[in-house]
Amino acid sequence: MDVRRRHHLKSLRPEKTSTAGEPLKPHLHHSPSDALPLPLYLTNGVFFALFFTVVYFLLHRWREKIRTSTPLHIVTLSELAAVVSLFASLIYLLGFFGIDFVQSFISRSSHDAWDLEDDTTEHLIIKEDSHRGPCVAAIVPMANPKSVPVVEETITTMPEEDEEMIKSVVAGRIPSYSLETRLGDCKRAAAIRREALQRLTGKSLEGLPLEGFDYETILGQCCEMPVGYVQIPVGIVGPLLLDGREYSVPMATTEGCLVASTNRGCKAIYASGGATSILLRDGMTRAPVVRFSTAKRAAELKFFLEDPMNFDTLAVVFNKSSRFGRLQGIKCAIAGKNLYMRFTCSTGDAMGMNMISKGVQNVLDFLQNDFPDMDVLGISGNFCSDKKPAACNWIEGRGKSVVCEAIIKEEVVRKVLKTNVAALVELNMLKNLTGSAMAGALGGFNSHASNIVSAVYIATGQDPAQNVESSHCITMMEAVNDGKDLHISVTMPSIEVGTVGGTQLASQAACLLLLGVKGANKESPGSNSRLLATIVAGSVLAGELSVMSAIAAGHLVMSHMKYNRSSRDVTKVSS
Repeated sequence: MDVRRRHHLKSLRPEKTSTAGEPLKPHLHHSPSDALPLPLYLTNGVFFALFFTVVYFLLHRWREKIRTSTPLHIVTLSELAAVVSLFASLIYLLGFFGIDFVQSFISRSSHDAWDLEDDTTEHLIIKEDSHRGPCVAAIVPMANPKSVPVVEETITTMPEEDEEMIKSVVAGRIPSYSLETRLGDCKRAAAIRREALQRLTGKSLEGLPLEGFDYETILGQCCEMPVGYVQIPVGIVGPLLLDGREYSVPMATTEGCLVASTNRGCKAIYASGGATSILLRDGMTRAPVVRFSTAKRAAELKFFLEDPMNFDTLAVVFNKSSRFGRLQGIKCAIAGKNLYMRFTCSTGDAMGMNMISKGVQNVLDFLQNDFPDMDVLGISGNFCSDKKPAACNWIEGRGKSVVCEAIIKEEVVRKVLKTNVAALVELNMLKNLTGSAMAGALGGFNSHASNIVSAVYIATGQDPAQNVESSHCITMMEAVNDGKDLHISVTMPSIEVGTVGGTQLASQAACLLLLGVKGANKESPGSNSRLLATIVAGSVLAGELSVMSAIAAGHLVMSHMKYNRSSRDVTKVSS
């Protein structure tokens, strides 16, 4: 067992000054301790034995005093020696294990998922930061020197103290993921990690920006081991006239024509009097999977969960996890002796995955009392279903289910969209409906809903991976008013958005502020996230209207060839 104590720093330092880049000599297991002139493991054993021995002795003596009615404050010499030994051993053990154990637990808890090195090969690295004074000795895995390629170290000139840290990362003596914890400076950690990566790979990251980003804001919540950030331009479409209000919608994308096309759809909707949205459902889902010894027992739990008489009890247990999470229903499915329980709950203005997961865990713990033979295999059994196309989301919905519609006037179709109503209706039937059916699409009865959803999600700080189910959409078009005008609608059953949580980065927060939905709505919890969902659906409506018109008029290829095939070398511009 290796030891890490502040007062050992001097004894751990080598007597001879090491040359630059030379690793410090390891602190061996048989080194004597400061407490006793014995190896550390023997010193630990002595104090452990002393502690438990005197505790047993004192408890035995105090029990005798109680039985004989002897005052406890009257102590013999042996009892006094035992009390002194107790405090001495307790101080040693707390100083030895307490502080360093807590520090190591905190520092390693967020990195265990990436710590794949062999724990049996360890080195003690002692590093003094000239800005912060002596650092505590730390145990870090030592990488195999043969696995580290030799790269020229003249890529970038770094300060001397950073240069030593870079060499340690390259050599594997310091894990890259621990730089923020060691340095206490997130930007400096990113710069050191970036330079170490360039030397390890021999590849330049010159085009990847490092400056101009607040790395403190992503620590512990957004991204681990950063080396820079990616620039995605944000365009504005609108005004989108939706439910009598105008919105300027931010879209982050690198696809040419997307913003311009969606903006044209907004123009057509505005000229026709605006669009209307209806929120059908609002409920996030999580579905754990449990196993029983027989299918009969699994069915018994299914009947118990779906019995309306038990819902109130389960709702009380579930709702304890959050002020905003409220259980709405449970639907179950059986596969042999395995039971999948799909919980649905409201989540306020949060997207709600963590919220519902905590509530589900509370219910599982409660059910374990009445079903002790229930084996919980996973908090998520994919019957939810998150970040995957699934029929249950398409049919039942997940997150916010929204329908958005508009009637586009014949004159607007002709002048703004450059096509006619009959052509749009026919193309929608053959492309979005029949063509998608021929392809066996699941929730993909649209032209390019995912384009708009992804762009708005990235701009407003949503989870881009949830574009998969959030882009479930069926686009409908029909001629109305004696065939003169066009009725268009998009039905989107699984828009998963939130306005609190991971959306607090400065850029994304600015986009939410632009839409007027940032943060939680204190007067009406959940209204901000529901409004954002309707804006997403309204933007999809505009995008569908415009791109379908471009296809019907034969303008799609021409537009992309003109605006999306630039031969300009942007790397030279950025440099």
